[in-house]
Amino acid sequence: MFLGLDIGTSEVKALLLNDAHKIIGTAGVALDVSRPQPGYSEQQPIDWWLAAQAALSQLRDSYRQAYDQVRAIGLSGQMHGAVLLDASGRVLRPAMLWNDTRASVECIEMMTEMPSLARVAGSLAMPGFTAPKLRWLAQQEPELFSRIAKVMCPKDFVALQLTGDCATDMSDASGTMWLDVAKRDWSDAALALTGLSSQHMPRLLEGSQSRGHLSAVAVDLLALPASVLVAAGAGDNAASAVGIGAVQPGQGFLSLGTSGVLFVVTPSYRPNPDSATHAFCHALSGRWHQMSVMLSAASCLQWATRLLGAASVGQLEALAASLGENQRAAAPIFLPYLSGERTPHNNATVRGSFHGLSHDTGPAELAYAVFEGVSFGLCDGLAALQSAGNEIKRLSLVGGGARSAFWAQHLASSMSISIVTHGGAEAGGALGAARLGWLALGASEQDVCITPSVTQVFTPDASEQALLAPRFQRFKALYHP
Repeated sequence: MFLGLDIGTSEVKALLLNDAHKIIGTAGVALDVSRPQPGYSEQQPIDWWLAAQAALSQLRDSYRQAYDQVRAIGLSGQMHGAVLLDASGRVLRPAMLWNDTRASVECIEMMTEMPSLARVAGSLAMPGFTAPKLRWLAQQEPELFSRIAKVMCPKDFVALQLTGDCATDMSDASGTMWLDVAKRDWSDAALALTGLSSQHMPRLLEGSQSRGHLSAVAVDLLALPASVLVAAGAGDNAASAVGIGAVQPGQGFLSLGTSGVLFVVTPSYRPNPDSATHAFCHALSGRWHQMSVMLSAASCLQWATRLLGAASVGQLEALAASLGENQRAAAPIFLPYLSGERTPHNNATVRGSFHGLSHDTGPAELAYAVFEGVSFGLCDGLAALQSAGNEIKRLSLVGGGARSAFWAQHLASSMSISIVTHGGAEAGGALGAARLGWLALGASEQDVCITPSVTQVFTPDASEQALLAPRFQRFKALYHP
């Protein structure tokens, strides 16, 4: 039995997987995000650990026999967060998250001082990444900065509680902007931009390597055997790729979570920073990936659900789906930049908006516009990946948005590709994390990293494409930096 822990932004999820690839059970504990000022996004690291304990307690209570048979744990988690520890291992401040945009000026400074940074790190410097946050801290909170002994990513803080070991994996390290992605090692030059050295960094592992076994404290807290192995794990997107079986060049997926991600595996390091895509290490050795990221995807639906007073995202979807073709054609255009945007705009200050409101606009039209706006944002990301030389004809759909057949069909028509869903795809990173734990025990990739069975295939609908094409052109024309 293998356990996956996914340290997300809105939830910590735990998953039990057996060696027949069956998901035995899942549990989740919600998290809150603090936004003390515009552009700020923070969480307390201890909340992730407490939520992980609570999620594991739920699994233990509901699936005791399976839980007692756990042999390995893998982790996945939100990327780019800055967890700061002092020399005694104490957390110095709330973690600044991936969607925190306060460090935009620092990005410009870093790119100016090290023109080769994007080629080394695989991406343009963006405020959400870890390194610009640390440069901001050095300037804005110098006394606190001087006490930093270690900088960790969110999942690695939880792993530290599990094992006592300070380590990270290549995929998560890629999202810091301190990694030489081609060499799979820390870059001294990139670290120097933030006044840090490799001594401030965790040790580097491949995602399927072992961090070690559970500490005595974790054994007592979690009621698991001391023999349980803990894998290095991966950033949420690389973990989702392992979970969906996207481990060979050309394979990829579309993730609809808080953010929206298009992910394609590459056989070598292929940076293309001019398109605002990311070229990072995969969770498995000898492989890399290219990725486009939009900052607000399913989170736009949650926002719209609150805005319209809908009972749930499901009710929001029902409103959107109720519109006929003519009503959709007349609906407002929604720009989904509630937290700024990465691919393709790399603009931390742009914000979302509705265009074309009228007296006839009602809740259903607004609901539809939000679904469509996110789809169009993902179309922009697909175009960026295609400009980097990727031929993409089919993508697996993962994350919470994979539950929506309405949205899956809309994406297929918007993007002019086939979208496939799989059993357990909504498990996302937690499934991939469990598989990485399985691999850490010595199992082979061929046995572990299989593609789950396809549950449904969505292909472009010609009439829907005819409706969407002129609306997408309006969408693109409305963006002004």
